[in-house]
Amino acid sequence: MANKKNNKTEKVVEPEVPFMSHLVELRDRLLRAVLVILVLFLGLFTFANELYSLLAEPLLIHLPTGSNMIATDVASPFLTPFKLAMMTAIFIGMPFILYQLWAFIAPGLYKHEKSLAFPLLFSSIILFYVGMAFAYFIVFPLMFAFFTGIALEGVTMMTDISKYLDFVLKMFFAFGLAFEVPIATILVISTGMTTADKLAEKRPYIIVVAFVFGMLLTPPDVVSQMLLAVPMWILFELGLIFSRLITRKRVRMAKEREEQEEKELDDEFEQAIAEEERLEKKDDPA
Repeated sequence: MANKKNNKTEKVVEPEVPFMSHLVELRDRLLRAVLVILVLFLGLFTFANELYSLLAEPLLIHLPTGSNMIATDVASPFLTPFKLAMMTAIFIGMPFILYQLWAFIAPGLYKHEKSLAFPLLFSSIILFYVGMAFAYFIVFPLMFAFFTGIALEGVTMMTDISKYLDFVLKMFFAFGLAFEVPIATILVISTGMTTADKLAEKRPYIIVVAFVFGMLLTPPDVVSQMLLAVPMWILFELGLIFSRLITRKRVRMAKEREEQEEKELDDEFEQAIAEEERLEKKDDPA
């Protein structure tokens, strides 16, 4: 009963807004997000070739002397940089897009939900970018060195630019998603779906799932799978640690709130007794 009362008091009391107003606000925020992506795309498309050269550098430095990247489709020299500029604009504009989403749903959340949702949203953005950086600076050099090193004798390695872009984007998404493991761990524990102790007991299964995930989303070599699975395992452990800290903080805050409520009830009871005694003295003719 006390929790329900707290939830009711935490929610900001606002006048009801018509359904069409919500749709108009959603439309405006989507238009802002699209406009930001368009502006970023127009600015990046000018440097699309430079962006692709930067993206292809981890592969180019490991290609044998005389090997180059090729374009097998007629429109690839134009469409591939175009696609890269668009995807880069989306990646860069993702914080603004998620902010628009947050600004739309935040008014309908309770205070304690906002205090948890915003840090998780901010952390998820940072972790996704960290996952992409981990893939570019650590995984790609090791992976491409392995691939070029096992090339058959007499086979010249020439990678198609569009296929390379698709491969790299897939890897960025895989590692960015893998680095969201702490957020997923905190969410399932914070929502009451499970506890940190129960999740820790399932650690062997989670490690197996991490390696299966690495096997499915990376090329069929042990190095790439290890470089994805091991960070997922470590991030899972970090998620457990932060989940325990958040749970302890919640318990402490709930205890403090309960003590505060008991104190307020005691104060009200003492005031009522004092008022009753005052009235009795006033009515007493003596």
